[in-house]
Amino acid sequence: MPPLNKLGTAASRPTAPGLRRLRAALTVFFALDGFVFAGWVVRIPAIKEQTGASASQLGLALLAVSAGAVVTMTLTGRLCERYGSIPVTVACGVLLPLSVALPPLTDSVLVLGLVLLFFGAAYGGISVAMNSAAVELVSTLRRPVMPSFHAAFSLGGMLGSGLGGLVAGHLSPTPHLLGITVIGLVITAVTAPTLLRYGAADRTRAHAAAQPKPQPQPKPRASTTAARGRSTPRMDRGTRALVLVFGLIALCTAYGEGAIADWGPLHLEQDLHAHPGVAAAAYACFALAMTVGRLMGTTLLERLGRTRTVVGGGATACAGMLLGALAPSTGLALAGFAVTGLGLANIFPVAVERAGALAGPGGVAAASTLGYGGMLVGPPLIGFMADWYSLPTALTSVAVLAGVAACIGFATRRTEHTALTAHTPHTEDVGHTETV
Repeated sequence: MPPLNKLGTAASRPTAPGLRRLRAALTVFFALDGFVFAGWVVRIPAIKEQTGASASQLGLALLAVSAGAVVTMTLTGRLCERYGSIPVTVACGVLLPLSVALPPLTDSVLVLGLVLLFFGAAYGGISVAMNSAAVELVSTLRRPVMPSFHAAFSLGGMLGSGLGGLVAGHLSPTPHLLGITVIGLVITAVTAPTLLRYGAADRTRAHAAAQPKPQPQPKPRASTTAARGRSTPRMDRGTRALVLVFGLIALCTAYGEGAIADWGPLHLEQDLHAHPGVAAAAYACFALAMTVGRLMGTTLLERLGRTRTVVGGGATACAGMLLGALAPSTGLALAGFAVTGLGLANIFPVAVERAGALAGPGGVAAASTLGYGGMLVGPPLIGFMADWYSLPTALTSVAVLAGVAACIGFATRRTEHTALTAHTPHTEDVGHTETV
């Protein structure tokens, strides 16, 4: 990653108060992302009814979110390299709240799909930009604080879905989502100056620190890249394969988050005949449990190790989702969603961090793209399976993939340990909890 996109180097880091403010501002943007996304998902049942869409038609419309996000994720990486991840984060922090006000203004599935294409583009852009900035900040801090950023996203989702549950029975989607737009733009306006001020100052120092070494180097090695603040492991075939494995783990778990967000409320309202306000609590329970799990993430990793965390989390999520999808009552289903959130909480952050430990920023990008692809592609697939079978049956696919993630984590434990040993200098920046 070019020095211009760095948040700091070992030789020139911002002061501790500056780092705290930068971390706090970035945390607010993670929470804003979750808040806006949850505001949209809790109104999906109402917008489905408004447009007269069937389950498969709604699935196709949701596929537009995936398409817009995937295209933007590829482009956002290049924009971050050129302009820096923080300015791109701020720009997407404006576009995302604006885009969420558009779905309730539609009256057909086709128009809804076009609007969701724009919403997906904004969502995918801010996701990649924020995570790029967070990865660099974690490296600068030399502390494994990545779960705290994802906890903020989950907390934002919990607040957004909780607000949706309160207003679902009293407001139509139009004033509700327009209110989220206003809140989002105000938060961006208040937080962006801090993010830009401390992030830009640190990028300037990092760029200046990298300038005095213009010697020709035909084959950059670890000693060369160390002058930029961190070493970059070489991606041999085995490392590349293991990075893809971590990406697959991230995909399996993010699939569940996207499925519960988009289809959990509809399952409670349609299959269990819950009140719209109670149905909106599906994602709130999931997000609350995930937030709690991620807040405990660092302690959990230190005590259990990464392999036990992944395997235990996947098994827990599998059991929880079977209960959430097949329970005969609303209360049991909500409990199942909460257990699923606890199980999935730390698997995604661990997978992304392990990929970064093995292959640097390229590994983080690969695992993140696969992971968010699972979050965005999962809901449309659930829609198709719901038409072919039933929505409860379709939701059991979340349990299946959580079990797959646990099996992959267990099967690759020795391979991971061997590969990480070969890249020991790179793992010290992200914690030293050993695998089991």
